[in-house]
Amino acid sequence: MSKERAGIQSVEVGFALLDVLSQARAPLMLRDLAAAAGMSAAKAHRYLVSFQRLQLVVQDGVSTRYDLGPAALKLGLASLSRLDAVKLARPRMTALAEEIGQTMALAVWGNHGPTIVHWEESPQTVTVSLRLGDVMPLLSSATGRCFAAFAAADAITPMLKEEIARAQQQGRTDMPKTLAEARTLLEEVRQRGAARVVQTLFPGVAGFCAPVFDADGHIALGMVALGAVGNFDAAWDGAVEKPLRAAARQLSSDLGYRDA
Repeated sequence: MSKERAGIQSVEVGFALLDVLSQARAPLMLRDLAAAAGMSAAKAHRYLVSFQRLQLVVQDGVSTRYDLGPAALKLGLASLSRLDAVKLARPRMTALAEEIGQTMALAVWGNHGPTIVHWEESPQTVTVSLRLGDVMPLLSSATGRCFAAFAAADAITPMLKEEIARAQQQGRTDMPKTLAEARTLLEEVRQRGAARVVQTLFPGVAGFCAPVFDADGHIALGMVALGAVGNFDAAWDGAVEKPLRAAARQLSSDLGYRDA
């Protein structure tokens, strides 16, 4: 057996804290973070001080909870952008944005759901509060619906239940009220081969998302088009959805996907 290369054990130990934060659904108290990482609170605190200096971790001044910081986001986005599917998609987005005449984006599945990793502004700028690294909701965004439709049901069911409950609390009438309704909506996405929303996530904004599949038939990313409802063709097989879906199919083929 080859000798294992020497490393820095403290780096490996400290990474456990970052790993716990990356999998958590919300910021964590020191005691909970330390316990999940298998170390004492005092030991965890020393690592967290250093991670804060590096902006890998941030601490809320009011709740004192810890979460991943901007440097962690930068590393994550850099890693996601180097995925083969994203590499192949990015050069195509400019031409597609010019053809469609709308703002384009790419999304992949991150630790907490569908995550925006590329943004291509169109001349017809649409004002939305989206940024690179934002995670899209599964039921109120075209991106989320697209990923939810083609993801494993057991992986997304808890997330769907949370969003349905939240929508009920907010009194929203434009969202599924039950898990059965959500599944019916997602089945339509699968039948259409793309997802659409009109003023569901942002007032005055419509959007489509078409799935891109890898050689194993898994959804690799979502190609997104969005714009203001006044100059956005939201019709199926229209001036936006048809070329978007065609571009997604071509990219899927280039990644080795063969539709049955």
